[in-house]
Amino acid sequence: MNYIWSKKSLLEFIEKNINKIVWRKDYIFSDLFAGTGIVWRYFKEKWHKVIANDLQYYSFVLNRNYIWNHSDLYFANLVNEIPELFTGNVNTYKQTVLDYLNNLKWKKWFIYKNYSFWWTKWSEYERLYFSDENAIKCDTIRQKIGEWKDKNLLNEDEYFFLLASLLEAIDKVANTASVYWAYLKKLKKSAEKTLILEPANYNNDLLSHDIYNSDVNKLILETSHDVVYLDPPYNHRQYSGNYHILETIAKYDNPKISGKTGMRDCSEQKSDYSKRWEVKKAFAELIKNIDAKYVFLSYNCEWLLSLDDIKEIMWSRWKYWIFTKEYRRFKADKTENRNHKKDSVTEYLHYVEIR
Repeated sequence: MNYIWSKKSLLEFIEKNINKIVWRKDYIFSDLFAGTGIVWRYFKEKWHKVIANDLQYYSFVLNRNYIWNHSDLYFANLVNEIPELFTGNVNTYKQTVLDYLNNLKWKKWFIYKNYSFWWTKWSEYERLYFSDENAIKCDTIRQKIGEWKDKNLLNEDEYFFLLASLLEAIDKVANTASVYWAYLKKLKKSAEKTLILEPANYNNDLLSHDIYNSDVNKLILETSHDVVYLDPPYNHRQYSGNYHILETIAKYDNPKISGKTGMRDCSEQKSDYSKRWEVKKAFAELIKNIDAKYVFLSYNCEWLLSLDDIKEIMWSRWKYWIFTKEYRRFKADKTENRNHKKDSVTEYLHYVEIR
């Protein structure tokens, strides 16, 4: 999934410098602004127990599938509706269910009526977030997943696997420049493709992991940690707005929406880390209250929080240092660089060893 400021290109940089400081190799890795989980997944593959948290529910759905699911899914309660499950085996069950969902008779509802062109062209705002076909197909699949859940035909692991698969599939055919603050005026090539569910496959392992969907400043008052990694928002753009449609698909709660972009009410999910006058206070409280041995903070040079503020706050807990790396800027589209003078940014990995 495309994600703002994804750390995919910085994973080795993060791991290398954490391992310079943390001599133990069996540490528990906590990713408390997890997003789509690109960082904790990397550390999970290195055989670390991981703890993941994010305030956004769509993020929780993705992380719940990838971090919590660790064994085979059987979909035993769906055999009456999907007879093909009788003739399959454990290696085919997930794909059999996804194939069934891919071929359902279409059923229009919220996404089609609010985020596709054909329906919205008769409304105050014309929105082209998805092709008509993909919007209807998304509604159809999401309603069926919800129906199965309501009838107790899915266990929690099966439910989050299917929902994560849908979120990843619909994001691939979204008619946006990676985020959902706006849509493109014409369907781009990837948005013309048909939505096809593919399995959101996770790695089986024997470790027990933890997952939260919480405000980080509240979470750290109730939990303790070993090695903490923080990757908070860098600027005023709220993630709740950047990915509001994914939030709506994840919750499918028929929200009241408004404006040209069809934004849901995200007031309860707005982060103080994206507010210029609140970020320093929020970060200071987080560092003051966190129960951990080591805290690492990713923050680049285009910040709301100043370098001096970070140093001051992290020094207050004892031993502080910083690592840096130049890397290519995230660009939502090919024209975004018109607003920026540089093609690269400096990533800072701050750390504090807490006494």
